[in-house]
Amino acid sequence: MLCCTLFFPFRRRLGSPYCRRMTNMAKRGKKKGGLFRGLKRLLGFLLVLALVWVVLGFVPRDRNYVPENPMLRQELPILIAHGGGNREFPDNTLEAFYNAYSVDPRAMLETDVCITKDGVVILSHDTTLDRKTNVTGAIAEWNYTDLMAQQVDFGYTNPVKDGQLNGKRVRFTTDGGKTRTPLEVTYPAGVKPRHRSKFLCTTLEQLLVSFPENRINVEIKQTGEVGQKALEEVLRLLKTYDAFDRVVLASFHDEVYDRYVALQTAGQVPDRFMYSPSVGPMIRYVAMAALNADFLFKDGLCVFQLPTEKMGIPLDTQWLVQSAHKHNIAVHYWTVNDVSEMQHLIDIGADGIMTDYPHLLKQVLDAQEKPADTGDFQLAAPREE
Repeated sequence: MLCCTLFFPFRRRLGSPYCRRMTNMAKRGKKKGGLFRGLKRLLGFLLVLALVWVVLGFVPRDRNYVPENPMLRQELPILIAHGGGNREFPDNTLEAFYNAYSVDPRAMLETDVCITKDGVVILSHDTTLDRKTNVTGAIAEWNYTDLMAQQVDFGYTNPVKDGQLNGKRVRFTTDGGKTRTPLEVTYPAGVKPRHRSKFLCTTLEQLLVSFPENRINVEIKQTGEVGQKALEEVLRLLKTYDAFDRVVLASFHDEVYDRYVALQTAGQVPDRFMYSPSVGPMIRYVAMAALNADFLFKDGLCVFQLPTEKMGIPLDTQWLVQSAHKHNIAVHYWTVNDVSEMQHLIDIGADGIMTDYPHLLKQVLDAQEKPADTGDFQLAAPREE
């Protein structure tokens, strides 16, 4: 620009292309200067964020669950029998839970519950009877008294579509194609089979009475008002049998969780009661922890029950387990049937492993205590009786 001003009279003859080049160079210099200043600002902003992130890491983490947490591991993770071990015996039957107990008397028992028309909480993964029994219909439309009077058999794995029977009924079989009967279960001394061939309906009350020392995970399957009614009846049973210290309640339905929060706020649920949240609070915690802002998490939860991955994001990480432990929150993983994944969860410090194969997980856990020179130790296949 300066050359154009000084030599304006001679621009056409001497300097027009030269002046244009100088002008363009000046413009590019301004652009580069602006870009450099922008990068400096961005770098400064990122440095401030990093400093804030580091400082937040030193903020004390409070115990999210104040009482002593029985869901934390001791030396090894807790063996959690999914439905009692639903690839060894028909799930959510008293017989399946006795089988899991025979594998490990300290096992945690995971079950799903629904409430019947006459207000009895029974064990069932589905809200209908079509897939697991020899009858059909919604559990909420059946009376428990009728289920027992008809000796409805919960020993099936029928094909269903939208919760309704869709084909011929199929008896439960193990992976090896073997059917099961209640007579094949190893029962504790003094306990006899309820039936020679049928797996009868089991209630939550029966489970609490039959296993008075075991930790139990109860997931409410029904939704809406029916699910809230089931929640209230479950809480009544836990109070009756003084089981709040050993039962974790779970539901993936927000309306059931909201009802629980309302009851807790009203003082109708003991502070020591253990609840595992729906997906929302767990995602919120992971996001907060990643930002070092998990000191803001105050949900009062005792345990996260997680899959090993969600939407392609691995959740079976030592970082997540250690972060939760800072808040006195246990971390349990479901449903794990692979030996290498079981070993990985043991190594990262997971507090509980939920499996369909109690015998297999017990072998993996027992192998941790074997001497180092037993390198040729191999796990046996799940037991077939």
